[in-house]
Amino acid sequence: MKICQYGIATSNGKENRLGILTSDNNIIDPHHCFTALYEKENWYNCETRAYHKIPTVLSKLLSTFDNPILRLQESLDIYERLVKWGIPCTKSGGIIKKKLTPEVALLKPIDTIATYRDFFIHEKHVQKGFEKRGEKIPDAWYEIPLYYKGPSHSFIGNEEDILWPSFTDKLDYELELGMIIGKEGKNIKEKNALNHIFGFTILNDISARDIQKKEMTVRLGPSKSKDFCSVIGPVITTIDEFNGIEPNLLMTAKINGQEWSRGQSGDGHYSWAEIISYTSTDEWILPCDLFGSGTVGTGCGLELDKWIKPNDIITLEIEKIGTLKNKVGEKESKDFDGKF
Repeated sequence: MKICQYGIATSNGKENRLGILTSDNNIIDPHHCFTALYEKENWYNCETRAYHKIPTVLSKLLSTFDNPILRLQESLDIYERLVKWGIPCTKSGGIIKKKLTPEVALLKPIDTIATYRDFFIHEKHVQKGFEKRGEKIPDAWYEIPLYYKGPSHSFIGNEEDILWPSFTDKLDYELELGMIIGKEGKNIKEKNALNHIFGFTILNDISARDIQKKEMTVRLGPSKSKDFCSVIGPVITTIDEFNGIEPNLLMTAKINGQEWSRGQSGDGHYSWAEIISYTSTDEWILPCDLFGSGTVGTGCGLELDKWIKPNDIITLEIEKIGTLKNKVGEKESKDFDGKF
């Protein structure tokens, strides 16, 4: 399944809802499916009853139910029954299937990210970065899957403009595979780790490279160079679509229609199972946590010595997930008294 979040206009303003994107670009609303079923069965307070089966947002579904994928599959089964019965909407007008249009747009696919950890697993990318600093890859990189933590509130979705902050002159994209945790755990063994994955999405970890270069000389890790904007979407493909195993997916990046980057998600030095097991050592991982793989080889302008500009169109594509497209915004003007 391809899980999405879509926005619709209502009399009370814009409402964002959990959806399932079909192969013919329709969105099925799983909460409306359960509501319509309960209405047909003549239950009382059908919307509230349906909310207890599938909430209207993904974060509530992941944090409440042990097997959210089964719940979503159940809603698709109900949808097929509703089609046979000729029921297109709930009694309150909630449309069960909507065509993807500019008025019914895809948003970032998850409404709330609990914790964002971005890893550094692709050796080709790592090697290029250390070469540019005149250094070799540290031994520690081969011993533990390193990551940094970024803010969870600065994510945008498909077709939204990327912020160009006032403090940087050198902005960069990063082509990554993102993974969403669907089941909490602590001290997880590698053999059980994939049971904790809900699905995969496309991640673009936007970076201010001139600021990052300064930050990394202090050996603390990136901060301001990463904390202003990241992009995910357009959907989350659930892990069952990959037969419950780690996928090896073709990843590409195009700038204004010209391919700049190409790589495979499966060529990382660490597996997702190793990453989950390491991260959960004496620490909880929780539903709605987002893990990034780190940039795939050739997956950013820094490696290529090619740089994006304001108004460029960045198109990231990962097979079996989709295409994430964003325009680069104009550089923000400084309107504060800081010295930076």
